[in-house]
Amino acid sequence: MFKLHSFESLSKIHNLIVNKTPNGGYKFHIIFKTFTFASTKLHTMKLAKALLLLIFMNVAAQDNYNLVIGTYTNACTSKGIYVYDFNLKTQDFKLKSNTDSNVVNPSFVTVSADNKFIYSVNEDGKNSTVSAFKYSAANGKLDLLNKKDSKGADPCYIINDDKNVIVANYSTGTIAVFEKKTDGSLNDAKQVVKHSGTGPDKSRQEGPHVHMVHFSPDKKYVFANDLGTDKVFMYTYNPNGGDKTLVLKGSVSIKGGSGPRHLAFNPNGTFVYLLSEMDGALTVFSYYNDKLEQIQLSTVALPENFMAKNGGADIHFSNDGKYLYATNRGDVNTITVFRVHANGLVNLVQEISTQGSEPRNFAIDPTDSYVLVANQKTNNIVVFKRDKTTGMLTDTKKKLDLCSPVCLVFTANK
Repeated sequence: MFKLHSFESLSKIHNLIVNKTPNGGYKFHIIFKTFTFASTKLHTMKLAKALLLLIFMNVAAQDNYNLVIGTYTNACTSKGIYVYDFNLKTQDFKLKSNTDSNVVNPSFVTVSADNKFIYSVNEDGKNSTVSAFKYSAANGKLDLLNKKDSKGADPCYIINDDKNVIVANYSTGTIAVFEKKTDGSLNDAKQVVKHSGTGPDKSRQEGPHVHMVHFSPDKKYVFANDLGTDKVFMYTYNPNGGDKTLVLKGSVSIKGGSGPRHLAFNPNGTFVYLLSEMDGALTVFSYYNDKLEQIQLSTVALPENFMAKNGGADIHFSNDGKYLYATNRGDVNTITVFRVHANGLVNLVQEISTQGSEPRNFAIDPTDSYVLVANQKTNNIVVFKRDKTTGMLTDTKKKLDLCSPVCLVFTANK
């Protein structure tokens, strides 16, 4: 029989399932973060005490998270990547660490699943690179391991799994795959995929512009949004495939001139939501049998009779899957809230100012309580309180002033 020995064992619990037994007791299944499984039969009082203790420990452990921030270093005084402690109770930020000044434009970052490494793009035209850092979550320290040529100009998005780091190079329309070494550093690119084609807007779609790479939930595929060709490409993903790690499976064309930018899967992986940059379109797809099929075309909210510049930026789901959020840049500078229904369709709930200019990436904290928006041009990160029932946002008046913030990623703090 398994026994709960200490607070430490409780803190390692990832999930629990409670089932009633025929004799009036309960069976208490425990799944650990280390994937150990155990179960025991508990009667009502013991179960109640165990659950209350678990809830207490869970809440206590979740007051603070690390917020990793990628920035541009060429617009104002920035040291690159910053790590802040963010407190959920007070919404206060406390600087833990940052990189030094020779880290160039780490505009997008990704954190390894074990929370030990951070990888960033270095967006610097033809001199662009990809960086690997050792990450100590406890003190936020980042130690540079190495850099590699990004094999394209202006990388703007980066993802990783246990085996590889994959980068989207915007200006040259290429995708580069880098295999990880055992110490977390990167090998030279083992594959470079080059897109081709144009779109109807000759000023912005004169060639391919890969804006995002994204794993499917089961990691069978990598999706790539190409702003320049108005297409979403789907690649079969073979982690150990060498120069055939990514193999093209097909592509989906979307509305001409819309410029696909970012996408998000709903939590159960049955629908895909694509945000376009150039017209703010939100395209909803069903995802079934490894195929995308469009089921709705909507748009981020705009003021009535709006005629100025528009520009969709980033898109994320709440953790409960009930609400979808999207930022809009240009002259709009808003974040839009959508209610998501069981059939995948959405309807508008709210449009609210981001309290700044050029909102880029944003992040929802792991408890679904707050939405933090990075306003690139006004050099601030604004904190919005999230209503978990309605999905609506309220400005908390809390913010962090920081040079040219672009990418926000929450991590555990240890």
